Amino acid sequence: MRVPLSWLREYAPVPENATAEDVLATLVKVGLEEEDIHRPTDELSGPIVVGQVLTMEPETHSNGKTVNWCTVRVVPEGQEQTLTGKGIDPSGVQGVICGAHNFTVGDKVVVTLPGAVLPGDFKISARKTYGHTSAGMIASVRELGIGDDHDGILVLSTLGLDPELGSDAMELLGLYDSAAEINVTPDRGYGFSLRGVAREYCHATRSPFTDPVAELAAKVPAANDSGFSVTLADDAPIIGREGCTRFVTRVVEGVDATAPTPPWMSSRLRLAGIRSLSLPVDISNYVMLEYGNPIHNYDLDKLQGGITVRRAQQGEKLTTLDDKTRKLDSEDLLITDESGPVGIAGVMGGATTEVSDSTTRILVEAARFDEISIARTARRHKLPSEASKRFERGVDPQVAPVAAQRVVDLLVELAGGTDTGAVTDVDQTVAPESIDLPAGYAEARVGVDYSPETIEHSLGEIGAEVLETADGWTVTPPTWRPDLSDKEDLVEEIARLDGYDKIPDRLPVAPPGRGFTRWQAARRRVANSLAAAGLTEVLSYPFVSQDENDLWGSASEGTTVESVKLANPISEAKPLLRVSILPGLLEVLKRNHSRGFRDLALFESGHVFLPEGYTPDTQPIPPLGERPSEDDLARLNAAIPDQPRKLAAVFTGNDAAAGPWVAPRRLDWQDALDSAMLAADVLGVELTVTQGQHQAFHPGRTATLSTSDGAVIGVAGELHPKLVAAQNLPERTCVMELDLSALIEREIPSVVAESISGYPAATQDVALVVDLDLPAAELLATVESGAGELLESANVFDVYSGTGVEDGKKSVAIAMRFRASDRTLTADEASEARTAAVAAAEAAHGAQLRG
Repeated sequence: MRVPLSWLREYAPVPENATAEDVLATLVKVGLEEEDIHRPTDELSGPIVVGQVLTMEPETHSNGKTVNWCTVRVVPEGQEQTLTGKGIDPSGVQGVICGAHNFTVGDKVVVTLPGAVLPGDFKISARKTYGHTSAGMIASVRELGIGDDHDGILVLSTLGLDPELGSDAMELLGLYDSAAEINVTPDRGYGFSLRGVAREYCHATRSPFTDPVAELAAKVPAANDSGFSVTLADDAPIIGREGCTRFVTRVVEGVDATAPTPPWMSSRLRLAGIRSLSLPVDISNYVMLEYGNPIHNYDLDKLQGGITVRRAQQGEKLTTLDDKTRKLDSEDLLITDESGPVGIAGVMGGATTEVSDSTTRILVEAARFDEISIARTARRHKLPSEASKRFERGVDPQVAPVAAQRVVDLLVELAGGTDTGAVTDVDQTVAPESIDLPAGYAEARVGVDYSPETIEHSLGEIGAEVLETADGWTVTPPTWRPDLSDKEDLVEEIARLDGYDKIPDRLPVAPPGRGFTRWQAARRRVANSLAAAGLTEVLSYPFVSQDENDLWGSASEGTTVESVKLANPISEAKPLLRVSILPGLLEVLKRNHSRGFRDLALFESGHVFLPEGYTPDTQPIPPLGERPSEDDLARLNAAIPDQPRKLAAVFTGNDAAAGPWVAPRRLDWQDALDSAMLAADVLGVELTVTQGQHQAFHPGRTATLSTSDGAVIGVAGELHPKLVAAQNLPERTCVMELDLSALIEREIPSVVAESISGYPAATQDVALVVDLDLPAAELLATVESGAGELLESANVFDVYSGTGVEDGKKSVAIAMRFRASDRTLTADEASEARTAAVAAAEAAHGAQLRG
């Protein structure tokens, strides 16, 4: 909302020397956000004066263009020029070349003298052109920055002006005024009016506010039998809300629609961001900005019969004022006459009843339309307007008759019209509901001790009716504040008007027992550990294709994975929700790799969507604007698919950039496995790694990850070369994925560190020959269990098959370390434990010591 300062001063005590910056600084105290400043003098400076054309001589030049060599008087006759500067003639008569032809001798015009600067940093100076020295310029409205018309220069008589020669044209046209622009939030629609902004300014400055609507209300006549016929017939209200609750009309005859808009009005409209079109239209826009109630004027002679406000019917169309024919929806609220639709209520009028230069009889409409209905229509037709953005935020239902009266007064005063006295006022509005505000409630919410006097004064300032009760107050909000619906809203008003600066800025102390939940803390520890290990966390979209879910959702090839399908997918190519994080994570990897990032270690934690036991809800969606019943909530929750959280990581390239004394190591399947083991380790969960098989992974470089209770919760390894080639992935891409929810469920609440023995360790190595297809991890587990309590650790350090080892066999070398907590082990004790381990391996797997 742009607020011209000269206009604001009519309703609020804004000092004459206050700038737009000062006004914004004041309004910000009561919560109105500053947006911008609009000041014509930032781009425009004088001398720019009123002149009169004395002579004009047409001259046609060799380029085919005809120009006028003019002499223009810029001071009253008989007086000398008081302005000085290079190119300014002391006689008060300037010679000017002008290419326009829409003026004659004797016309008063706007003359920019040498030294003036026009918008676009266009400097005016005396210069030789077309064989003459042109000392100035006769200006058009576009050259002055006050309009778009550039077909001819501005003739002041067309604005109804006959000013004295030499007078300041910038002052005459209101160009010294400025506007402060504020951002109006959706809950404070009253801020889209001078009335509302003036009220807020008075709140901020602790000044009394005189409501212009209240002053004019006494003049408004009551509805009478001669009023225009209006019927409200909304047979399909949205969420039970009637589309129109008040409709006021007035009739003005004898209007001169061609009368000029006075400069004071056009300049204020221009500063407010609205283009001047014609006097009737400008008056309606002026009153809309003034009181916040949009106005629509109809050419009464073009209306057929009375007005009916109703919903659109199937197949109806309407050509709106922007000359576009729109197909109407059954939810659209229309203004109709006997011929059909003549306007989209609260959004834009129709072309058939538009006011034109030939209009003499005007029907003035001021109405109150429902916020939801107008907002939906404006968005449906992609037709935002000054009217719709006010109606969809809420318009004071009591201002309609006053706004209509204001329009009538201006049409009579400026357009020569006559008020016929015909008044229609169909009023179906209801009074605002009262709100109970308990004593002490505001203090508890804000942390400031508000006295009863402060509470009553603050709420009274916004126009609320405040009645004291035994437990506090009963507050009835004013009609222009539809956003005040509960006691929290009232507390916000009290804090706002008393001053945000009085609210202490101390941080609250968190109550004991609060903070992260166990699941939140666990997820954060996992993410922090991977980030500390050098991985980068990313976020990808959860939308995938059926092929992607089939590939990553099942280890076996050819399996169709059941998936959750979106009703309105962003892309028909990816209409499903993911069952694995890897499709999106690999897309992130490819995108970064294609942009030159070759060494990548990325991870993501997020939800997947599993349809097991999921039944889509086919019943109608509960209506908006009201809380669903408990049965509806239970039904909706039952229709939500299971959404466990998974963790995935991808690796490609090297572990470090090449440099002096740095030999980079290529990231491989071991890094993927290590990242999975790290995530489990920070939660205190032990994972078992076994040889695995998965259709997307390399057949010999795939690990299945299981917990101690046998649950398989993940996979890690190198991707299949065929998949890497088919999806254009970097060579030897490695990945891992874990069921993070299952991992957190098995989290050990507290990990107790083992005591460190002070006694030396004894090491023994053993090489066992076993079947080639026996997993080394399975052999290692057998050795660990057979070695007994003295074994501290056991690790596979070599696997060999070939010369010296029987066909179909392999040699697995294991390093074992033994230690006792209470003594130094003897060599015999270590050898005995080693022998027991070998015996266990022989019994379980037929293992033999390698000779």
